[in-house]
Order: sequence, then C-alpha cells, then structure tokens
Amino acid sequence: MKIGDLFSNEYLEKLGFSKESLSGHKMIADISENDVVNLILKVTSKRLQESRDGKKFLLLTLADRSGEIRAVDWFNAAENDAKIKINSVVKIRGRVMMYMDKLQINIDKDRDALIILNKEEYDSSLFISTTKKDVNSMYSEFKNLIDGVSKQYLRELIKVPFEDSDFVEEFLKAPAAIIVHHAYRGGLLEHTLGVMKLCKSIGELYPGVNKDLLIVGAAMHDVGKIYEYKIEPYGIERTTEGELIGHIVLGAKMVNDWAKKISNFPKKDLYHLIHMILSHHGELEWGSPTLPKTLEAVILHHADDLDSKIGQINSLKEKNGKAKWSDYDRYLGRKVMLNWDDF
Repeated sequence: MKIGDLFSNEYLEKLGFSKESLSGHKMIADISENDVVNLILKVTSKRLQESRDGKKFLLLTLADRSGEIRAVDWFNAAENDAKIKINSVVKIRGRVMMYMDKLQINIDKDRDALIILNKEEYDSSLFISTTKKDVNSMYSEFKNLIDGVSKQYLRELIKVPFEDSDFVEEFLKAPAAIIVHHAYRGGLLEHTLGVMKLCKSIGELYPGVNKDLLIVGAAMHDVGKIYEYKIEPYGIERTTEGELIGHIVLGAKMVNDWAKKISNFPKKDLYHLIHMILSHHGELEWGSPTLPKTLEAVILHHADDLDSKIGQINSLKEKNGKAKWSDYDRYLGRKVMLNWDDF
C-alpha cells in the first residue's frame, strides 16, 4: 500500500468514512441557540439525577469531532440511562438553549428522540478527523531528518521498525492522543515531526548537544502510541496495553528490543535513548517514570511539551471559529485568547 492511499477517499470509505460525510454533516460547532437539531453524537459522560421535587433527569455530555455539548433529558431519563453506555453513538432530537452561558440541547419528550445506533448506521468521520497536512510530505521530512544522523548504528536502529511496511502503516495513521493534542488520524506523525524539527533547531543553538541522539530520541519518543491507541468507529480509544502499561513504557521496551537486532549497539547510547523516552513527560505527576537527567532529555521534554501545547491551541482556534476567547481549558489550565481582530 502506498502512503497516500492511507488517507485517500477510497481507503477512508473502507473504514466507514463516506465522501458525503467528509464534506457535509452538521456538527456541534455549527449549531446555535434556538436551533432545532437532529444530530448523531457520541456519549462521553452520563449522570442520572433528581431535582428537588423528586423528578429524575439525565445529564449527558455528547461529542463529535468538532467539540462537546451538554444535553438534558427531562422526559425519559431513567429509560435512556439504562440503555445507553459511555461511547454509545446516539441520534438525538431536541432544541438548543443557553444554560449558564453555554449551549445545551434539551431533548424532546418523544421516546424516539434518543436512539442508539449500530456502527453500520453512522459514519466514523463524524468522530475522527484526519491531519490537514500532507502525509507524504511529512514522512519525507521525517526520513530526511533521520538520513542526516551521522552515526550509522543509530540510523540502523530506526530502520528496524521503519523497514516493516505494517509498522509504517500503523505509524502514519496513528493519533497522538484521544483528546488533548493531535487527536486525529496522522496526528502521531505530525507531532513527532514537529518535535524532531524543534529538537534539531535547539540542538544547533547550544554547544555540547548530542544532535544525533536527540533526533533519534525525538523520532522514537512516542512510538508506543501505536499500541496505546486504536481507532474505533466512534472515535479513538485506549487499548488494553495502553491502559495497563502506557506508551512511555511500551516505547522504551520497543527501542530496547530493536537495539538487540544491531550488533554491538553501544550500551551507553541505548540507556540514554531509553532514559529520554521514559522521562519525556518531564514530571513524575505527568506520567514520567523518571525526571529528565541529561541535556538531551531536557530538550526533548520541552520540545514535546511545546509542540503539544501549540497543537492544543490550534485545536481550540479551529473549534471556536471567530470567538475572541476560548472557554477555560482544563489541560492548558487557562483560557486562551484566540482572535485579536476585535481587540
């Protein structure tokens, strides 16, 4: 399979992405107050509650690839709570209202105002987007950066997985996250290339940086995400390996296994690479088993953090249209100014 085929309309259609939906379905980002809507959305949270007068109501958080919205069911709350699950894809009918300065869908009273759909009844492209950058061009840049590594044994290390066409296919279509940053098909390649380019630029600014090791560490820092995430019809989900082990430890093990296939791979460089992977989140509370303790590990952590934050801000800009400010973002820990035009 050619690289471009992974993102062609024909390939996407095989995965449930129709040409029509890729160009046309009304999304959460498109709706406004007082709209009467009939939408296909994914359930990301649900909570059955009771009002002060004893009336049950169901609070839902619903999502598509453009964002999230709250919905409330006052009429069939217990019945709908019993039949839907997290990640259920539902077709809902209702009216959009403002509640506490946010849009909310009030679901209609009819029993068929909320219907659970089977996977053949909806289109995956409602929940999974694809990188807007050219995959062939990004992958060529990736390979050119690797070809610039001077030490042959480090180039050989990269070749172990990237000469496997199945691995390349998984790497190119993998997301970098579920929701935080680069959470779309091709997101892992886009994020990895961004981190590599940052590391290359930083390495050229400061003396004493092991540039070869830094580029290879950047290329491999998130390879475990190939096995941490999987793309389902309703969106991106964490695998069993991802839940139990996580991409950091998975990636360190992968690199250790690949190095065994290269004769006389220097132990000090292998330990250094594994340390860079294990420490690239930067803090123990952010999921790193250890803190960055080398110059290259510190650079990699900050390049990874910078690229992910830029990705988050760009995603907020895309989802909020011409809004001046984003809502409070719990991952960034702040609101973000998105538009200076009406300053």
